[in-house]
Amino acid sequence: MRISRRAVATAAALAVVLPLSACGAGSGGTGAADASGKVEGSITFQTWNLQANFKPYFTGLIAEFEKKYPGTEVKWIDQPAEGYADKISADAAGGTLPDVVNVSPDLVAPLAKAGLALDLDKTAAQYKKEYLPGAWAGHQIPGVEGTYAFPWYLNTGPLFYNKQLFKDAGLDPEKPPTTYDELFAQALQVSGKSKGKIATLANIPTIEDFGRYGVTLMNEEGTGFAFNEPKGVELLTKYKELYDAKALDPQALTATPESAGKKFLTQAVAMNPGSALDLAKFEKDAPTLYKNIGITPQISSTGKDNMYVMGVMVNAQTKRTPAAVAFAHFVTDAQHQMEFAKQVAIFPSTAGSLDDPYFTKEDGTDETRVRIAAAKSLKTAVNYTPVLMSEQMKTELRNSVAKALQGKQSPKEALDNAVKACDKLLKQS
Repeated sequence: MRISRRAVATAAALAVVLPLSACGAGSGGTGAADASGKVEGSITFQTWNLQANFKPYFTGLIAEFEKKYPGTEVKWIDQPAEGYADKISADAAGGTLPDVVNVSPDLVAPLAKAGLALDLDKTAAQYKKEYLPGAWAGHQIPGVEGTYAFPWYLNTGPLFYNKQLFKDAGLDPEKPPTTYDELFAQALQVSGKSKGKIATLANIPTIEDFGRYGVTLMNEEGTGFAFNEPKGVELLTKYKELYDAKALDPQALTATPESAGKKFLTQAVAMNPGSALDLAKFEKDAPTLYKNIGITPQISSTGKDNMYVMGVMVNAQTKRTPAAVAFAHFVTDAQHQMEFAKQVAIFPSTAGSLDDPYFTKEDGTDETRVRIAAAKSLKTAVNYTPVLMSEQMKTELRNSVAKALQGKQSPKEALDNAVKACDKLLKQS
């Protein structure tokens, strides 16, 4: 599946996906199905671009489930990353949605509203305690009661910074910024000392950045966006100051994760989000940078980092509810999430799993160092991206932020326009 802005770049990396082409008019999953009967029968399980790299894992998982529950059969379907959202939309409209489906929060939202996603708070509430609170809440939809997918794997990443560039600016390389005020002040100092040649950041603020800053992103009912509130305007005003001082890279308006990463690799930018996989690249392609790499947690005013979360949804219209719920839970239980996490750079969403030595014990390698830092932050992390925010809405926000940074609109006017555009799209969904 496609790589999100800060997710680990692997085949199983967390996705930023297009919204479903049509939203239902329902009021949430029925939640009336009974999962307490005998686990038996044939069900279909759909994953998202995982077969190419993880076929042995999933065939083994399915065989184990079928052995545990004689009389069950799991038919595995794997869909390519491209067009996944459209495929789910078509299946939902045609009544051919698989029994158990790999989803992200933004994909499950319209399915829940259409009554096609099973409400686990009603049907599988006994499992809630097995998962991290922030992960369980990841598939809840504002304005709709219930939880509509088991949390599966998580991802996040720390910030990398260039100690030498901090030192050159007269900053203590062992004391990176831990608050937004420190980040903004240090970024201006780096830019000032380098006469605008070195920026600290290479990306304009996204919805996750507004969330970490403590901005209210939507109203509680989920009927409108709210990131144009004073705190949102304050954040964008700060970024405008950075942009004007070249503390935010001038190319940030058109930057991609790849281009921003290259800027950091060539030491033209002092900080960049990343993952454990980046360290091997630094060591190979930029040994000077690698020697000066510092690792620090995400900047957050809320005390909670951002997480990306994947889920496993049960079709509310399945004819095999006990088997579908049992299998969705089986895929996402602590044992199987731990096994999967050791095959790819992701993190389990189950309570207690992040205390495993695999996520806590140093072994001297950079990969483990980053994994431990990320695992620690995930214990209290939340998914800041509103589940009702589509890719088109994110584009509206990005375009408005760009206008503010260029001085074409004031930060307040830009965010007002972005909220207006997003609310219009929300009503159309």
